[in-house]
Order: sequence, then C-alpha cells, then structure tokens
Amino acid sequence: MTVPSLMQNYQRQSYVTQLHKVYNEIQQASLKYMNDKNAINLREAGLTTSAEMKIFLKDYFKVINDCETYVKEPCFAASYKSINGTSYYTGGEWGAGASVLLASGAGILLDRPSQYQITVGDVTSYHGHMLIDINGPKGPNIAGRDLFYAEFYDDGSIDVLGATPECKSKGICSEDSSLDDIRNDLFDENCLSSNYGKGCIGKIINDGWQMNY
Repeated sequence: MTVPSLMQNYQRQSYVTQLHKVYNEIQQASLKYMNDKNAINLREAGLTTSAEMKIFLKDYFKVINDCETYVKEPCFAASYKSINGTSYYTGGEWGAGASVLLASGAGILLDRPSQYQITVGDVTSYHGHMLIDINGPKGPNIAGRDLFYAEFYDDGSIDVLGATPECKSKGICSEDSSLDDIRNDLFDENCLSSNYGKGCIGKIINDGWQMNY
C-alpha cells in the first residue's frame, strides 16, 4: 500500500471515529432524557417542539454556540460539496430543528423526533431529520466525509430513512427489504452525489464503522 493510500485510510478512519463519538453521545443523551422523564420514547418525554429541542440540547450537551434553526456558521461551514464534486450545499433554515456547536467541535442540528412518520403494515415510527458535522466549520467540508445526514428516531436511535426501530428490532421493514439493503440502497442512490451526506452513514454502519468509499 502506498503512502498516499495509507494517509487516505487514516483520514477516513479519523472521520469515522469522530462521527461514532457524536453518534454515541446523542443516543446516550436521548436515553438519559427518557429516563429522567420516565418516558418510553422521546415524544412521550416531550420532545415535540423546536423550543423543547433547544432545551434538550442545552441541558444534555456542552453547547458553546447556538445557531437557532439554521445550518450556518459557526455551527456548520458556509458551504459543502458532494464527494463527486458535482453539487454544493449552502445551508439554510430547518424550521423543525435546533442547531448548536458542541464543545467537542461538532455541529449538530436535530429536528424534533415527532416531525415525520413512517407506517409499515400497522406499525408507525416517528422521526426527525438531522445533520452532523463532526468538526463544525472546519474542513474538508465534504458531504459524506465530515458532514452526514441521518434520521433521529423517537427511541433515540440514529440511522437512515427506513431503518426504523421496528425494522431493527422486529424485522418490520419497508418494501420487504432487509435492514442492510435499506442502508446500502440509500448509499448507492445518494451518498457520492449528495451535497449534504444523505445515505452515507448507513453504509458506514453496515460496514462495521468503516468508511469504505
């Protein structure tokens, strides 16, 4: 393996390590929030408004900057490009979300997890969209490298669209797909061309927290 290849592999694993840290931090804070509220999910615990999301973030994370409901500096970069370089994302407002910069340097924007719903058979799952920039406004500002889009489910889990809690725990998945197929299909259809990192995190999870793209 050449030195440039080794450096690329090291950098990719560094991105994944930082992503995994933020991923775990959000899930652990969500579980603590539910326990503190004696609730079985985040909706029951009260995370149903942007104002409550803001309180949750400030009470359960070390927040150093508040970006209200926007993807903007200093929580995020001014712009991002896709991995294949064909498109750019310049942020904007997420009306259902709350955006902050953490002391770790990561920028996160979370929709309230009651914002959207998916019904498969007679099972309905609730979720909100989310963005994670593992190092805030710092480079490389490439979607799928340091910026990732995911879904924030009301059990506190983080995954891609369709990878619901019921899909993971009971195998009740949309379109008769497997959990792995849902993640891989979203990656194939979106990740390399997405300017906000759609579909990338599912591939990373499927590959055992490796960035093999």
